[in-house]
Amino acid sequence: MRTNLKTRVVGQRVELVPYRSVHVERYHQWMSSEELRTLTASQRLTLEEEHRMQAAWMSDEDKCTFIILDRALLASRGSETEAMIGDTNLFLTDPEDRSMAEAEIMIAEPALRGTRRGWEAMLLMLRYGAEYLGVTRYQAKIGEGNTPSINMFTKMHFSEVGRSDAFQEVTLEVVVDQGWRGWLRENTPAFQCLPYTPQDE
Repeated sequence: MRTNLKTRVVGQRVELVPYRSVHVERYHQWMSSEELRTLTASQRLTLEEEHRMQAAWMSDEDKCTFIILDRALLASRGSETEAMIGDTNLFLTDPEDRSMAEAEIMIAEPALRGTRRGWEAMLLMLRYGAEYLGVTRYQAKIGEGNTPSINMFTKMHFSEVGRSDAFQEVTLEVVVDQGWRGWLRENTPAFQCLPYTPQDE
């Protein structure tokens, strides 16, 4: 999404940066994992196809994608690619009404799952979408077997609104009302939306 090309969202332990071509090779390595493809309902792509996908997402106004960086790794190694731990996405589901978005999160590094980094990254993304993109309702579509993700979104006050036997997934939803906005802000005290300048340019 062109809107977030020059934006980084900073939290306490993670930072969100635009998905750029320099990130594609590491991302492609992650997606060679059958487990990750299953959890994210993704197809296996060649590296060339992954680069084309990244370029398309960068210009597509219906998709907002950030790479999740671990701030401690970024500080110690000084490299975005070495600090990458996952990604998070918002898909604006209706071109005519951009107030609804589907939210996704992936922590690709197994050692960093269960460390609350995915929790913080998702909250940062949800707050960014609400405050900068005008999203007023979120959905999350999660595979029925992905209990950790279902539990995480439930703790974020998403409620189940449907199930698909065909896709074996659960749909959860939350409305961005005043009360939930307040909860979101309370749980993202370090949130900053700042200009982004790539380190390797």
